[in-house]
Amino acid sequence: MHSRGSGCESELVSFLRFTGNCGACSCLLGSLRSASEASPSEESLCNYIAPPWAFLLYSVARENPLLNSEHSGFEVIKFTKIPSQARRYIQLAELQWLRKQLEYPRQLDAWGNPSSDPCYTQPTAVLAVTCEGNAIMELKIVGDRITKPPKFSGYSVPNVTLSEAFVLDSFVTTLARLTTLRVVILVSLGLWGPLPDKIHRLSSLEVLDLSSNFLYGSIPPKLSVMSKLHTVTLDGNYFNVSVPDWLDLFSNLTVLRLQSNQLKGSIPASIGKAAMLTELALAGNSISGNVPNLGYLSKLEMLDLRDNDLDGELPEMPTALVTILLSKNSLKGEIPEQFGQLNRLQHLDLSFNFLVGSPPEEIFALPNISYLNLAANMLSGSLSSSLTCSSTLGFVDLSTNRFTGDLPACLNGNMNNMVVKFDGNCFSADPAHQHEAKYCHQSHKGRGLNQDDGLVITVVGILFIVLVLSLLLIASNKKSCQKVLAEQQFLRKHKQDNSTSGMSSELLVNARCISHAVKLGTQIQPSYHIFSLEELKEATKSFEQSAFLGEGAIGKLYMGKLENGTLIAIRCLALHQRYSIRNLKLRLDLLAKLHHPNLVCLLGHCIDSVDESSVKRVFLVYEYVPGETLSSYLSGSSPEKTLKWCGRLQVLIAIAKAVHFLHTGIIPGSLYNRLKSSSILLDEHLTAKLSDYGLSIITEEIYKHEVVEGKRYLQNNVAAMEDSEDDVYYFGCILLEVLMGPKLHRKGGPFVLNDLVISISSQEEREEVLDPVVIGTSSQDSLSVVVSIMIKCLSVESSTRPSIEEVLWNLQYAAQVQVTADGDQRSEVSSQAG
Repeated sequence: MHSRGSGCESELVSFLRFTGNCGACSCLLGSLRSASEASPSEESLCNYIAPPWAFLLYSVARENPLLNSEHSGFEVIKFTKIPSQARRYIQLAELQWLRKQLEYPRQLDAWGNPSSDPCYTQPTAVLAVTCEGNAIMELKIVGDRITKPPKFSGYSVPNVTLSEAFVLDSFVTTLARLTTLRVVILVSLGLWGPLPDKIHRLSSLEVLDLSSNFLYGSIPPKLSVMSKLHTVTLDGNYFNVSVPDWLDLFSNLTVLRLQSNQLKGSIPASIGKAAMLTELALAGNSISGNVPNLGYLSKLEMLDLRDNDLDGELPEMPTALVTILLSKNSLKGEIPEQFGQLNRLQHLDLSFNFLVGSPPEEIFALPNISYLNLAANMLSGSLSSSLTCSSTLGFVDLSTNRFTGDLPACLNGNMNNMVVKFDGNCFSADPAHQHEAKYCHQSHKGRGLNQDDGLVITVVGILFIVLVLSLLLIASNKKSCQKVLAEQQFLRKHKQDNSTSGMSSELLVNARCISHAVKLGTQIQPSYHIFSLEELKEATKSFEQSAFLGEGAIGKLYMGKLENGTLIAIRCLALHQRYSIRNLKLRLDLLAKLHHPNLVCLLGHCIDSVDESSVKRVFLVYEYVPGETLSSYLSGSSPEKTLKWCGRLQVLIAIAKAVHFLHTGIIPGSLYNRLKSSSILLDEHLTAKLSDYGLSIITEEIYKHEVVEGKRYLQNNVAAMEDSEDDVYYFGCILLEVLMGPKLHRKGGPFVLNDLVISISSQEEREEVLDPVVIGTSSQDSLSVVVSIMIKCLSVESSTRPSIEEVLWNLQYAAQVQVTADGDQRSEVSSQAG
C-alpha cells in the first residue's frame, strides 16, 4: 500500500469528481470495491492513490456508459493535475479502448496481455508505440484491410471496413485524449466515415497518416490550426470534394499527400503560398483546370499530379524540384524552356498529354536527370544531331509523338546502356517501328494549302486527337471503367462460347495494346518475324535430337540457332481446332503484343498449313533464356541452387507484375496463363521470366489440360479448379510451393490442400511444414503477409480471391517489411559489436 501523499485533494479528488457530482464518485467507489479485496472507505481512498488505482478508476469510468460521453465532463479532465505516472496508466487505458473500437485487429494481439506495456513492446513494421517518460508520443498501426470494393457508398462493407457498430467520431474522440501524441499512423484499418473536425484536438501532432481507409466527405478545415502539423497523408480514401483552399494557412506544412481519392474541381491558387511545402502529391483524382503558379514554393522537391483531368499550359516550375510527375492529363502547349534550367531535376514524366512543339534540348543534359518520359504527346520536329545527354540519364521515352530526322547519337541505347524508347514516330532509325515521314509532316505544311488539303489535315488532326484520347482512357489506371467493361464483354463472350476460340475476328482486329512505353522500363523489343519452316529446320538441323529440350502437354520444345548466331527456343503446338489462316494470324498478332521484362519474349512464329482452311501446326519462336526453372530451385535437389526469402520474394513480385500486365496490358486481357513454377525461368542474374503465357489465345485445349493436371494437387479442391478460370488460384499454388520448397515435392502424389493451408496459417505448426530456408531467412511479419495472401488466393470461391494487383501489393509490402527487419537486425548486431 502506498501512503497518503501530499496534495491528495488536487490529485485524486479532482480526478474522481470530474463529472461534477458525488454520485459518480460513489459509483466508481462501488466498482472499486467489487473489483478488489480491499474495501477502502471514501474518506481513506486517498491512502491508495498508487498509479494502478488511478488506472483502475479510469478504466471503470471508461466502461461506464453514463460517464463515457462528451457531456459528462469527462472531456475536461485536467491531466496536468494528475501525477505523471498516473497519466501514463490513463493513456494506456485509452489504448485498450482504441483496440476495442478497432474491433481487436490481430496487429494488436500483444496488447491483450494485461501484464504487457505497449511502450515496451518491440516496434515492428505494423505496430509501434513510442513513449517518452510517461507520455505516449507515437502510435503506428498498419492493418490488413486493403481490399477496395468496386463501389463504396459511405456505409460499412462486411469483411472490408470495420462493422456498422464503428463510429469514427467516437474513435477520434478517444484518440484525441492522447494529447501528447506527435505521430499518428493508422493505415488500412477499415476506418470509415467522414473525418471529424475534432481531430484538431491533437494539438501536439506533427505527422498524420490515415491512408488506405474509407474516409469520405471533406478534409476538416481545422487541420490548418494545428500549428505543429507538418506531414499529412490521406492517400487511398474517398474524399470527394474540392482540394482545400485553406492550405496556405498551414504554418509548417511540408508534405501533403492526397493521392487516389475522388477530389474534384481545380487546384486552388492559394496552394502556391504554402511556402514550406516540399512534397505535393494529388495523383489519381478527378482534378481539372490549370496547374497553378507554384513559383513561390521554393522548397518544393516533389510534385505528383498524375492521372487527373488537368488542362491548360504548363507553368514554370520551382527550381528545387527533384521529381515532376504530370502524366495522364490533358495538358497542352509547349514544354517551357525554363524546364531546361531545373538543375536538381532527376525524374520528369509528361507522358500522355497533348504537348506540342519541340522539347527544350537542355532537359536531356540536366546534371541530375535520370528518367525522362515524353511519350504519347504531339511533340514534333527533329532533335539536333549535337544533342547532349547527361551521364546520369538512364531512361528516355519519346514514343508515340511526331519526331522526324535522325536519332541523336547520345540516344543510342546500345552505346551507353541507356533505355531509349522511340517507336511510333518518323525517325530514320528502326523504320519497322516508325511511321512514314508524311504522317509526321501532315500538321507542318506551309501556307498556301488548298481547301482540300486543309480539310484533309483537319480530319487527320481530329482522328489523331481521338486516338490519343483513346490511349489516355486506356492507360489511365484511375479511370479504368472502359478497361473493365471491355474485359467483362470479353468474359461474357468467353462464357457464351465456352471457349477462347469464341473471340470474334472483330474483337481480335480491334485488340489494343496499352502503351508499355510508359508502364515499363524495357529495352526496345526486336522486330517480330514471320519464320518459314525451312528457317526453323535450318536453326534446329531439321529438329534433330540434340536440339530437343523436352515435351509437355502443350507440345515439344526445341533449341535453335539462327543464321546471325541468336539462340532461340521453339515451341511446337499441334492445333486440335480448325482455324482459318486469317483468324489464326489475328490471334498470333494479339499474342505478339505481349511484351514485358518478366515475360519470355516472343520473337515470331511459323504456321505449317496444308491450305488456307487447314492449319496443322504452329511454331512459336521465343528468346532463349539460359538458366533453370523456379521449380528446380525449390526442389532442393542441388544445394548451390538455394533461394533465400528475399530472393523468393523478388521472383514472386516479378511474376506478379508480368501477370498483372497480361491481365491489364492489352484489351482483351490474357487471363489464363499456365502459371506454374516449371514455367518460370531464372536467368544467370536470377531475373524471373514467365514462359508459355497467353496460349489460351490460340487454343483452349491447353487450358483444359491445365485444369485436369491441376487436380493432381487439389484432391479436395476440384470444384475450385473447375470454377476458377483464374490465374490468381494458380499463383496461390506457386506461393504454396515457394513457402514449402522441397517438403512439397517430397509429398508427391495427391494431398489435401486444405490441411496444408491450415498448418501453414498456424504459427506453431509452420516450422514443421515450411521450407527451413524460408523459416531461417524471413521475418515473422513478412512471412505472415505472404501466408495471408496465399490463403486468399487458394479460396474455393473465386469471387473471394484477390485481384492480381492486390497480390502484387502484398508481395511488395512483404518485401518492404523484410528489408526493414533486416535493417533492424543489422543495427542490433552493429550496436552489440560496438
